[in-house]
Amino acid sequence: MIENIKVLCHSSIKMDAQKIIYSDPFHIREQSNDADIILITHSHYDHFSEEDIEKVRKADTKIIITEDLYEKTKNIGFKDENIVVMKPYEKHVIDDIKIETIPAYNTNKDFHPKRNNWVGYLININNTIYYIAGDTDITEENKKVKCDVAFVPVGGTYTMTSDEAVELVNIIKPKIAVPIHYGEIVGSKEDAMNFVEHLEEGIEGEILMN
Repeated sequence: MIENIKVLCHSSIKMDAQKIIYSDPFHIREQSNDADIILITHSHYDHFSEEDIEKVRKADTKIIITEDLYEKTKNIGFKDENIVVMKPYEKHVIDDIKIETIPAYNTNKDFHPKRNNWVGYLININNTIYYIAGDTDITEENKKVKCDVAFVPVGGTYTMTSDEAVELVNIIKPKIAVPIHYGEIVGSKEDAMNFVEHLEEGIEGEILMN
């Protein structure tokens, strides 16, 4: 389920599973221009990075964005037919890949207000469901997520801490859980290690960031 997936940096994920999918590309080291689909969770610079999008996009790349990013996405050259704007609780299908949005927001801080309609993603590829949580705390919505693989932030400050991420994952019980949102701006390798070490039996914790 994760053999062709890399956490590149911070919250940046590359999935090579039926299509090449990037989520929140950031600090991309090499110009690859290989993205079939780009998923953007919200508009902060470490998630919508124009420079890094340029490194992975190609002429027909589909980009999925939140409402507040439409003009910026047009301004960097994406055509309307390749832009998908999604609010929370919406669904979209690209080449048999089913994509659904889950609200992503803070409950005890103000960096990611619920009113902004920022999102996490559920991606169904060949009946395996991947959850990319986005920048979020534990919420009533994400406690109901059903998935096989969960990518959750562990760095604290702007998102949940590693202990809170453990709490969420132990509620939703994926087969595999992967820590993200650490090692670059906030959070450390120790946060990632704490996360994987405290998951309940039966949940496999995997650190995929080099």
